[in-house]
Amino acid sequence: MDERPGRLASLAAALADKGGNILGLSVQSDVDGTVDEFVTEIPAGPEVVREALEAAGGRQVQVVAATAHQLTDEPTRALLLASRLRTTPWRLPELLGELLRADDSRWVYGSDMSDLPDPTLLTVPVAPRRAIRVRRAELPFTLTEAARAASFVRLAQPPPHQPMGSERVVKLSDGTETQVRPLTQLYREAVRDLHDRCSPESRRFRYFTSMPMLPPRVFDRLCDRTHGHSLVAGYDGQVVALANLMFTPDPGIAEMAFLVEDRWQGRGLGATLARMIVAEARDLGFAEVRATLLADNTRMRRLLVSLGATLSHTEDPGMVEARLAVGVMAAVSPS
Repeated sequence: MDERPGRLASLAAALADKGGNILGLSVQSDVDGTVDEFVTEIPAGPEVVREALEAAGGRQVQVVAATAHQLTDEPTRALLLASRLRTTPWRLPELLGELLRADDSRWVYGSDMSDLPDPTLLTVPVAPRRAIRVRRAELPFTLTEAARAASFVRLAQPPPHQPMGSERVVKLSDGTETQVRPLTQLYREAVRDLHDRCSPESRRFRYFTSMPMLPPRVFDRLCDRTHGHSLVAGYDGQVVALANLMFTPDPGIAEMAFLVEDRWQGRGLGATLARMIVAEARDLGFAEVRATLLADNTRMRRLLVSLGATLSHTEDPGMVEARLAVGVMAAVSPS
């Protein structure tokens, strides 16, 4: 309808004239004016209602049967969906479809992400090369709904910047104290030396290849806090372990990985860094942390299981995926 004073009152009067009881109302902005969405209990048939609303100034009127979900208080429904998204972020397309009462909602990638000139299709960007396309055959999407969808997607993504705490002193099982700090460019040479001291097997477990040195571009990416947060553990002027929390295109999900110098393995340092990384993920708003590891990395498998992770096989028989809900670690603090 046109954005003019009194138009909404005329539509409400038209519904009342046909015996309609308004149960819900949503006013949404769009390119052609204002979209007023009424949920009404009304004895008149759809065609009678449509003609009455058109006579009162409505344009492109559509009358469809309401579902039980549409009788729920809208803010309450949105909050419940947001709560479900926090605990199951991998269900983002399904929950976004519920939010918009869509007929279909699915991932699209790359060139398929381009907008289509169809008002019943809505493409919601999630990552640079990933989006969700939502389809609703009966009712075109409005600009307001597009804004709601974008906000809903942001709920599942971590903020790009959040400061990690300063130095922490960690006492290991044998009483040794190490200093854990955020990774910065200052540690470039120390991390290079860590790789030099690690055995080929330790590097293979971390990188799936016996990488003799960390490429500068990889180090720079680990320091970039828009891509993740990393920690280094130091002792006597040397970096003895590196822990990484890496953001992924999947909303609510991060990945973690560790490199611990051979002589520091089996002393509780890896477990302590894992707890810190998972706690950081929780504070950043992630719901789940995953790790991909070689099947023969038994030490890391035992560590992740002890923290509450579940292991599953991948399509590659030599690889295992660990999944850890951050809520499992909520009551555990680094020792």
